[in-house]
Formats: sequence, structure tokens, C-alpha cells
Amino acid sequence: MRKEVDRVNQKHEAKRDSAGNDPLELMHAITHLYRSQQLRGLRAGAHELAHMEVKALMYFARNPGATLSELVSHSGRDKAQVARLIKGLRDAGLLDAVADEADRRSTRLSLSDAGREVFASLHRHNDALSEVALAGVSDDEKSVLMSLLGRVRANLEAREDR
Repeated sequence: MRKEVDRVNQKHEAKRDSAGNDPLELMHAITHLYRSQQLRGLRAGAHELAHMEVKALMYFARNPGATLSELVSHSGRDKAQVARLIKGLRDAGLLDAVADEADRRSTRLSLSDAGREVFASLHRHNDALSEVALAGVSDDEKSVLMSLLGRVRANLEAREDR
């Protein structure tokens, strides 16, 4: 029996084929493939991490000492959902928590040693996946691609400001 993910991928492939020359549909398809392969790699690792757990680890790797409230604000997720997520990461030994010096009611979160190891592993996996995704693309082509994608992003961000 095929997994549900396989059926979703088949539907997505059919949609990709019908997208024609729509660059946003192509970007969506690429993002879907990248995330799918990224999650497959995560499941093969020592820690069975869900997508949001990975995102939380990445957030605290980039923002050591941030609080749960800051992650809630950054992610736009429900505070109770983020609190459960953080509890699971702390229980797994991936996050350390210390009371805020200025406000003892607030807890500052950072990657533990184990969390840094997992983050390093994720980083290596993402680097390898990026290498596969960009195989055969020259540095000049990467530069042009980054410039074009930056312009698309800026256009969408400008629209949000309206």
C-alpha cells in the first residue's frame, strides 16, 4: 500500500506538469521537494524531530537566550502549542533554560550540547541537500537566481506593507 505522502507527491507532480511557465508554481514545487527530502533526512537521524521542532531548534541556534514569547511572536503559532513544543525539546535534552536575570518570571532558552550536535547534523544534511539541488548550477547562475528571487521576495514584502 502506498503511503499518503506518496499520493500527495503524485498529485503535486501532476500539478507541476500542468503549471506550465508559472515561476511561482515551480518555486512551490521546488520548496515542497526540498522540505520533503529534508524531513526524510531528519527521520533517518538519531532524533525523530518534527518540522516545527526543527524550526524551533534553528530559531534558538540563531537567537540564543530568546524566550518562548519571542518564538511565539516570530512563528505566529499559538502560545500553548509552542509551550508544548518547547517542553518536548527540553525533555529531550535539546534545550537548556535559565531564568532571566532582569525578570525571573521569564525563561531564556538556548541549545544544549545535545541540541548543538543535532543542529550541526541538520546543518550538514541541509548543506548536502543544497549541493544536490544546485548541482550543475554555476556561481554566476546562482548569483542571478539569488537576485531574481530577492526581487520576487521584495515585491511580495512591499505588498504586505500596504
